[in-house]
Amino acid sequence: MMKTLFLQPPSFDGFDGGAGSRYQAKREIKSFWFPTWLAQPAALVTGSKLIDAPPARLGMDPVVAEAKKHELCIIHTSTPSFASDVKVAAALKDANPALKIGLVGAKVAVQPEESLLKGLPIDFVARNEFDFTIKEVAEGRDWSSIDGISYRNRDGAIVHNKDRAILQNMDDLPFVTEVYKRDLRIEDYFIGYLMHPYVSIYTGRGCKSRCTFCLWPQTVGGHTYRVRSPGHVAEEIRLLQKLFPQTREIFFDDDTFTDNLPRAEAIAKELGKLGVTWSCNAKANVPRETLKVLKDNGLRLLLVGYESGNQQILHNIKKGMRIEVAEQFTKDCHDLGIKIHGTFILGLPGETTETIQQTIKFATKINPHTIQVSLAAPYPGTFLYNQAVENGWLDADHAELIDESGIQVAPLHYPHLSHTEIFDSVETFYKKFYFRAPKIASIVNEMIRSPQMMKRRLREGVEFFQFLRDRHAA
Repeated sequence: MMKTLFLQPPSFDGFDGGAGSRYQAKREIKSFWFPTWLAQPAALVTGSKLIDAPPARLGMDPVVAEAKKHELCIIHTSTPSFASDVKVAAALKDANPALKIGLVGAKVAVQPEESLLKGLPIDFVARNEFDFTIKEVAEGRDWSSIDGISYRNRDGAIVHNKDRAILQNMDDLPFVTEVYKRDLRIEDYFIGYLMHPYVSIYTGRGCKSRCTFCLWPQTVGGHTYRVRSPGHVAEEIRLLQKLFPQTREIFFDDDTFTDNLPRAEAIAKELGKLGVTWSCNAKANVPRETLKVLKDNGLRLLLVGYESGNQQILHNIKKGMRIEVAEQFTKDCHDLGIKIHGTFILGLPGETTETIQQTIKFATKINPHTIQVSLAAPYPGTFLYNQAVENGWLDADHAELIDESGIQVAPLHYPHLSHTEIFDSVETFYKKFYFRAPKIASIVNEMIRSPQMMKRRLREGVEFFQFLRDRHAA
């Protein structure tokens, strides 16, 4: 087995490159997701090491020093971070010319040739679902025999091997928590709406929904929800409790954990026996009877993608959600005491100044506990990207989706709605949602009841206003 380094590279200060299907960018409140997509192949490669540089606040010096000790380096990349990641790869190659470097992630899954042409220090990329692909590379197999990679041969020509068959038995994957324990400090990972410290894992991959903007189901995970058995999940949670007794919350980062309701209930009942507090991603259509089962067995919060308060926009992005169903779902969560972190996207096809105001009114009406407002991001490989290119909504100078400091830009524009109007509407949305007397009173009450929450909300407030200042300076 080759001595293998798995790397989330140093990048913009506060840049969350491990954000999965969420947008890789600097956040309004500093957030870091676990690098689960790197930890999974790392768990398959004996003797490997995982470095997640941004949350660990590691610069190039310690990363380069570590790369000198290894034969193979696997770097997770994304569209926003690609140019920076190639520079990191070049520095590692300069320090260790014998080092083989491979890239993984949605960016190279859909643009393998372009990535190799623009990333000269890169030896190969692993397309699509790459866990066992990387294991075979690390085993020293001849690259011509490995499904799912694109690489430079000895003549410098780019070769694309056949696709790897998608993994069906998810229980074949080892636990990532052992890699977390070996190489990460869980206190470095922070999400504003989750209790700290938290730990996140996947219980399945893929999503049945066809949302046109969502990255991973269209590039790596697919639209079939492939799942681990409830017993397998419960076994890892028991291990997690042993390895990380300080964990206050477990987050299931499946694109849509509630895609399979009977299984969600079965896992919840296992978690209830273990006495853990947990949260997950959910679609805004879970019936009340299932919500009650989940709540009774430790569910604290649901991360829900509402996206828009305009029904036509939801149709345009193939969300498969009715506004009235989402409203009833939210009311049921409020009644049952389940908190919601609601996510919204501005600038989707069909957006106008009127629909932006409609979405803001919708958000204040349903009143999730917290919200995240993002700008529509057309990642290569998604339906939205193709649609934007065909219709002239995406300019070349916005293709990296972030500015020079790592803050998300408004990459899309329409004849009736400019980049600037969409960009400025994010700040308006946050102010109108949070600067309401009832919401302010709720936040203050929460802070008074908990000294830890007091400290946390004050820190988040400082970060939020710094974020607004940075946006104005951009």
